Amino acid sequence: MDYEFSKSHQAWLQACRVLPGGVNSPVRAFGGVDEKPIVIASGKGSRLFDIDGNEYIDYVGSWGPLILGHADPRILAAIHSAAEKGTTFGAPTQAETALAERILQAIPSIQKIRMVSSGTEAVMTAIRLARAHTGRDYIIKMIGCYHGHSDCLLVAAGSGLAEHSTPSSAGVPRAFSEKTIVVPYNDVPAIEQAFEDHHGRVAGVILEPVAANMGVVLPDAGYLKSIRSLCDYHNTVLIFDEVITGFRIAYGGAQQIYGITPDLTCLGKIIGGGLPAAAVGGKATVMDLLSPLGPVYQAGTLSGNPLAMAAAIATLDILREKGTYQILDENGKHLADGIRDAAQKARIPVTINRIGSILSVFFTDRSIHNFADVQSTNIGLFKRMFSGLIRKGIYIAPSAYEAMFVSLAHTRQDIEKTVEIVYGVLDAIRR
Repeated sequence: MDYEFSKSHQAWLQACRVLPGGVNSPVRAFGGVDEKPIVIASGKGSRLFDIDGNEYIDYVGSWGPLILGHADPRILAAIHSAAEKGTTFGAPTQAETALAERILQAIPSIQKIRMVSSGTEAVMTAIRLARAHTGRDYIIKMIGCYHGHSDCLLVAAGSGLAEHSTPSSAGVPRAFSEKTIVVPYNDVPAIEQAFEDHHGRVAGVILEPVAANMGVVLPDAGYLKSIRSLCDYHNTVLIFDEVITGFRIAYGGAQQIYGITPDLTCLGKIIGGGLPAAAVGGKATVMDLLSPLGPVYQAGTLSGNPLAMAAAIATLDILREKGTYQILDENGKHLADGIRDAAQKARIPVTINRIGSILSVFFTDRSIHNFADVQSTNIGLFKRMFSGLIRKGIYIAPSAYEAMFVSLAHTRQDIEKTVEIVYGVLDAIRR
């Protein structure tokens, strides 16, 4: 029997009276899949529960942070212990240093780090640092890569903006976006041409080393190495946006897997342990430009919040345990292989891009290398799959431009049940 959502829909209508669109982040509105949002009551392990009493196997994981699953007792204990001492101080705590030391140990390219409260803040600070360090204005980004909602980067972005076919955002002055150069992902000649066209004026190149906001798109062989070489040649700051991939695909992030050293790294999601936290880090010579040492201003009342620091420390300590990423990789592979087999059995062409515990399902028989490839897939079929899955208890991102996340809380039984339901939904769609 399919799920009913009457309470969720009523709650959403109530929210619409006080929240724009009834949500506090656009993709939550389910507009990209022609549905109304469900309203969540609680989560535990690999499961979500909505206010209608429906239970879901969750592959969103709060859009990536919950690599341990919902309400992990070790994380809750860390938060509770910290909360008993106070929730925020607006002053230094030892927990900030303890988390920073763990991150520096995990990611050698980071020599110093600044804690912030969101990925958007981390990226905004990285861009400001790159411009201050080089004395230049232009930034190169990749089409379809989303780096938060700061003005200069809302150009040819993926994720929620892709759903609305909006290349940028109202309210962003043209003068801001004019300093952002956009090129296709996985296109080395295009970035070479961008450097040539703006010779001596490019402050930084920012990219997701594994794109995950246009769906999961892996870098072609040699792509990241070529960008590193171009940045070195042009004395340009290379910024890796590892808000999604950091501590997700490996303890040291994508830069560990691909062996590329960026100048600055943006982190978020997992380093908050389920609470709002993010960071920007990198070479000490660049990071020391931040106030109070240098002229680059950045501040935040809740930066380094003690509850978030406690949750983050507990999360990283668990992830550092032997065999953790092997389990995540095996579960991710099991899910990807199962969905691929289910689609083939239902006689529906599919391409699945995966690295570790993140993956995307694209309805096409072609390989996917950039945002244009993603846009050419059968988005309508994805919407129909989403509608079928949500009514059968499988919760995936309500967008063809997002990833599925597997956590340590997912069991083989969860994955096998998911694959069975995916086959049933796809077979029904085909018939």
